[in-house]
Amino acid sequence: MPNTNVFRGTDATLTLAVEATPEGQAAEEIINFFQLSPVGRASNVEVFVRTDLETFHEIGRRHPVSLRPGNIYVSGKVDRAYINGALLRLLLGKGALPAREAEPYAQPSFNLMLDVKDPAVPGTSSTLTVHGVKFENWAYSLPEADFVMESVTFKGLFITVDDVEGGA
Repeated sequence: MPNTNVFRGTDATLTLAVEATPEGQAAEEIINFFQLSPVGRASNVEVFVRTDLETFHEIGRRHPVSLRPGNIYVSGKVDRAYINGALLRLLLGKGALPAREAEPYAQPSFNLMLDVKDPAVPGTSSTLTVHGVKFENWAYSLPEADFVMESVTFKGLFITVDDVEGGA
């Protein structure tokens, strides 16, 4: 039976996981050093999946007669109210260290897992995993009368979802 529960952002956790690749090992070092899994103080997490649908129009018809699937793009963004260099290091890898290191070095890559669980319905969860994530942009916001925030945008290779339906 498909999961039909309604979740709130407060029901979610954001976790980073790594795979056994050079890029994954670069990410694991940073994630362990900054104790970044689960990611704390995250807000406004968004994940986008965009597909290139190509339309085919026949001569003399205004509406398309066929939609063909094209490339798939997975991307998103995360805001975080905690500045400690972890997200910037996940973007730049060793390029964010004070001591300059000879290039090339691997850009960290990891899996981003968004897990939502409703405490009122034990055993029910939805886990969205973006695989092969690399951060693309990082920004720092220092407003006059609000929280200091950092934000990152990312791209991923592919996305999976795992719905678990618990007992009533």
